[in-house]
Amino acid sequence: MKHATPPNFDASAFRRALGTFATGVTVVTTRAPSGQLLGITASSFNSVSLAPPLVLWSLSTRSASMPVFRSNSHYVVNVLAASQLDLCKRFATVKGDRFEGVAHAAGDTGMPVLEGALAWFECHNRSRYEEGDHVIFVGEVERCGVREDAQQIEPLVFQNGIFHTVKPL
Repeated sequence: MKHATPPNFDASAFRRALGTFATGVTVVTTRAPSGQLLGITASSFNSVSLAPPLVLWSLSTRSASMPVFRSNSHYVVNVLAASQLDLCKRFATVKGDRFEGVAHAAGDTGMPVLEGALAWFECHNRSRYEEGDHVIFVGEVERCGVREDAQQIEPLVFQNGIFHTVKPL
């Protein structure tokens, strides 16, 4: 079996190249067995399959939330609107209870759906793949929803270390 050749770049060059790819921003939420709500900001979200309905996202193996996300049966991927930049930053940086003062409701699985999200995907934690310094989570979507006015709302996008919105060309 042939193996990859060693990279001809350093980590900072790789990060700069990856940063040019614009991504939507999500907050992935779940509930620990203790009842505590957990959530993390993730821009690694992507569709996988329509039949069955599958999505993926990834999380650093060093994340304090990893044990709960790895073992839980369900989670919700919340797609953020541009007006939710504060939620993005909160779930990326705040220590302690990230849900304090955050409007949300329990989805059918009991997992938190963030109020105002453009769309949400309630997922069964179908499979996990450890690759490099991250775990790739594949979720089988059991329920999803789209905000009624989503067509008029700008999504939150991240590129080159800066938050953006999008406009039609």
